[in-house]
Amino acid sequence: MDDIINLISSYVWSYALIGLCALTGIYFSIRTGFLQVVYIKDMVRLLFSGEKSDKGITPFQAFSLAISGRVGTGNIVGVATAIAMGGPGAVFWMWFIAFLGSASAFIESALGQVYKQEINGEYRGGPSYYIEKGLGIKWYAVLFAIITIMSCGLLLPGVQSNSISSALNNAFDIPMYDFAGIPINVVGFIIIGLLALIIFGGVKRLGQASEFIVPFMAGAYILMAIIIIGMNFEQIPSVLRLIFSSAFNQESLYSGVFGAAIAWGIKRGIYSNEAGQGTAPHAAAAAEVNHPAQQGLVQAFSVYIDTLFVCTATAFMILFTGKYNVNHPEKVGNFITENLPGIDYTGFTQAAVSSEFPAFGDSFVAIALFFFAFTTIMAYYYYAETNITYIFKGENTKIYVWILRICFLGATYYGTIKTAETAWAIGDIGVGLMAWVNIIAILLLSNVGLKVWKDYKDKRKKGIKNPDFNPLEIGIKNATFWENKNK
Repeated sequence: MDDIINLISSYVWSYALIGLCALTGIYFSIRTGFLQVVYIKDMVRLLFSGEKSDKGITPFQAFSLAISGRVGTGNIVGVATAIAMGGPGAVFWMWFIAFLGSASAFIESALGQVYKQEINGEYRGGPSYYIEKGLGIKWYAVLFAIITIMSCGLLLPGVQSNSISSALNNAFDIPMYDFAGIPINVVGFIIIGLLALIIFGGVKRLGQASEFIVPFMAGAYILMAIIIIGMNFEQIPSVLRLIFSSAFNQESLYSGVFGAAIAWGIKRGIYSNEAGQGTAPHAAAAAEVNHPAQQGLVQAFSVYIDTLFVCTATAFMILFTGKYNVNHPEKVGNFITENLPGIDYTGFTQAAVSSEFPAFGDSFVAIALFFFAFTTIMAYYYYAETNITYIFKGENTKIYVWILRICFLGATYYGTIKTAETAWAIGDIGVGLMAWVNIIAILLLSNVGLKVWKDYKDKRKKGIKNPDFNPLEIGIKNATFWENKNK
């Protein structure tokens, strides 16, 4: 079974998908005039503006919910995996795809706002909604919804819970018990117990929990990274040289890792920041805003937070302390560099922090990873539930939501008793399938996304600080929520 999973993952994550993600980011960066650079000031301003309503959440809560999905295992274990499989040069390619991906994140999140709907007193939206309303292809919208329910509801939660379990076991040596042949993981039961308290509370509770946890967890982690970077300040030039030289294969030590650096850097970059994957538009659609572009800019900024801040913090801690291995790309396990014999990827960051703070390094990373991964699991549930409500409309929706909750909790627990390699391969399949379907959709809808951007940009140039949005004025049809709002 593991061989089959790895084979499927390799087909989904071929160079075709990696190239498609990069080219899409380049296209939207050029067409929007590199908004990810020019409009940074607006991104920060909009992050803390706006108010919630009875039907929607604040822009900051939507940002936090999306960040809770973006900032997770990929920021700790994913970065370590990228370095292990692609060398330090993979870090550059993570930066590369984050910079380009922020433009893709803007487009998909703006589209999520344009075609959002009010369902059962709450805003709902995402790729399924904009595929149906914008492209008019119902079967394609249902296909994305099914893939998202399968991916976020069953495939992806296990990656996060597996990493939580592994990190806590490394730090505190928590045993797993066997009861009549059934594996009992104490950490797994704690995770699903806490998760149940939140997901049964609905979208508002998810937004409120994310708003509280995300700034705390990201701030503490980045602070630790800054301290370690400060303690190794003199190494910054040499580490940057190592990253850039490895990225472009200028050192014989990493000869043959060039292609792997690109592949793993982009692959783990997308897994971490989710730009183009189609997850963030669900959170973006839930926000109460005056113009779709406002939430698009906020979500573009969240890609920066995820990769340029949190992933970079992890990478620097690992590289400063030399706590990493580099596998030969063609034969996994044949090491070019092996600084940590017998240590899995989860342990790279723990070893890095522990080298500077032996007394609490392991436990700090384990606790940080718990919060990172737990909030990501919360976000995955929201994405899956949104697509359940898309497919199953009417009185029976609640029944299907309850079925999702039970299956979701089961998948989360299952991840804690599987091997890390299997959990990551399953997660990669989920991410890859969603990315394939969504990126094709946003490219087909690029005209709509660019109209939204031009409308916002033109109004801002006229001095309007908080522009209104009227889809009919700029030739966008089927944006029924905004049409009704303007009436």
